[in-house]
Amino acid sequence: MREHTPNGMTSAAKARLYDAFAVSGKALASGKRLELLDLLAQGERTVDALAKAAGLNLTTASAHLQTLKQAGFVATRREGVRIHYRLAGEDVARLFALLRKVAEAHQAAVPAARDAYLGEDAAVELSREELRARIATGDVVLLDVRPVEEYRAGHIPGAVSIPVQELAERIGELPEDKEIVVYCRGEYCVLAYDAVRMLSGHGRRAIRLDDGMLEWRLSELPVDATAPA
Repeated sequence: MREHTPNGMTSAAKARLYDAFAVSGKALASGKRLELLDLLAQGERTVDALAKAAGLNLTTASAHLQTLKQAGFVATRREGVRIHYRLAGEDVARLFALLRKVAEAHQAAVPAARDAYLGEDAAVELSREELRARIATGDVVLLDVRPVEEYRAGHIPGAVSIPVQELAERIGELPEDKEIVVYCRGEYCVLAYDAVRMLSGHGRRAIRLDDGMLEWRLSELPVDATAPA
């Protein structure tokens, strides 16, 4: 019956509820804050590391992180003088992943912006299910091209770590007689695209996982957290 009361205390309470919902929306209304969530979906990081990875100065990065914290999207822990940030829960990662897919489906500008960022190529993509089947047969090399700290925080079991910045100098570490499946942070991560182009340019057979570590985690598939060999 309370819903039918248009005025008074019930109306004010409803407004406060929706304003509380809106805080979450406002916290997401920044491309840089979404980029910070993308980075934190890969694992815990310090403010310094986040600022460097997102191309921000410390003051700006801290301000964005405080906004995300006030909205309840991130949590912190202190280690000496360093503050470490992490996602407040898996539901935040799910919200972030869903937001991107909804935006791509309903915003005309997103597909063009995605293509401009990721680049166009004819590389074959592999689904998670197909990848698991091929790993089981041992006929592919799985390559993680994210930064080493992200690999250490969690990677697909059996993956080899070669950050994309080091790939040109370390291609010789990869066997020549196997196809290379490349993955990075997620579906919209350019690192895998760059790696496939580089590998193909060196005559290697390379394909991409069609999404990445974010989607792998959200599918509750096995994750390893050992250091690279």
